[in-house]
Amino acid sequence: MSAARANLTPSVDVRRAGDRFWTRLGWLDSKHSFSFSRHYDPQNTHHGLLLVNNDDVVHAGTGFETHPHEDMEIVTWVLAGSLVHQDSTGHSGIIYPGLAQRMSAGTGILHSEKNDSWRLDHTTPHRDPVHFVQMWVVPDEDGVTPGYEQQEIPDEQLRANLVAVASGMDKHADSAAIRIRNRHAALYAARLAPGETVPCPQAPFVHLFVARGKISLEGSGELSTGDAVRMTATGGQQITAVEDAEILIWEMHAAVRMG
Repeated sequence: MSAARANLTPSVDVRRAGDRFWTRLGWLDSKHSFSFSRHYDPQNTHHGLLLVNNDDVVHAGTGFETHPHEDMEIVTWVLAGSLVHQDSTGHSGIIYPGLAQRMSAGTGILHSEKNDSWRLDHTTPHRDPVHFVQMWVVPDEDGVTPGYEQQEIPDEQLRANLVAVASGMDKHADSAAIRIRNRHAALYAARLAPGETVPCPQAPFVHLFVARGKISLEGSGELSTGDAVRMTATGGQQITAVEDAEILIWEMHAAVRMG
């Protein structure tokens, strides 16, 4: 990881939903904003500190079997349905819309993520998919002890307001729902009704993702579900909902050092 430099060239790079990598299996529909798994493009590996922004739909009764991770901060945000998490540190739980979750892989962790066939009451079966966005950022240092954190964010806080969902920045020490082990990065979320506006953060690197709905970004026009914008050395633009929308924004003050 390297600190952001003052000589970055300002840019606003719009990436459309249809241009993402796509993994489609019998149980999974996954869209990747960056190189992931068998999809690799050396010109599309990350933006700032963000290496993964996967938009996943998993069918009921299926999911990701136990698999390993290490030295990564993994944040999961559910849009619809519920996701069952279990890991080798003894943590387990159900992630649902409005519940922020962070897993620090550190020296190594095993976990599974499943769409259970039962509703949260554990008595009513269902066949509904779970839809979630999973994001990976590099930690400040490798080799830390694995960890887990989750926190519910009330819907009224997310309405017409950018909420610090996950952050390692000092300015969010008392306000972020969950903490990540990177002092240069923060993730915000907002749910917007038509006409509602929020400002885009200003930072060396910003990643805006339209999780659902349609918005207008000042200077860039309309963006729909699955569209993203990678900003460098800029920010501050107004984001206005054209229809009901949910957005996720990373503010990053450093970048991955490649090579």
